[in-house]
Amino acid sequence: QVQLVESGGGLVQAGGSLRLSCAASGSIFSINALEWYRQAPGKQRELVAGITSVGFTRYAESVKGRFTVSRDNAKNTVYLQMNSLKPEDTAVYYCHANPRNGYLEVWGQGTLVTVSS
Repeated sequence: QVQLVESGGGLVQAGGSLRLSCAASGSIFSINALEWYRQAPGKQRELVAGITSVGFTRYAESVKGRFTVSRDNAKNTVYLQMNSLKPEDTAVYYCHANPRNGYLEVWGQGTLVTVSS
């Protein structure tokens, strides 16, 4: 089983930056990609960014050019650098382990990001 622990959320003014971290432990070999999702109040959870085990990345259109996903394989940690934050980025951000075939997906507990105008 994989365990995911997020950190780095908080309150920031519009235009500011935050960096989220997600540390993975356990059955790391079962992970195909590590992804960041977010869920704002009253909205569905949406994919923000993801990075595969070999470093391919993808982003939601709404964050392209502002957010950067990266990973440190030695630390089994994925990061989400968020720049030029907007109030509409306010949400609970979740780390998600996208599994290889035959394994289960895993979600982190979430970390709240609040962007004030």
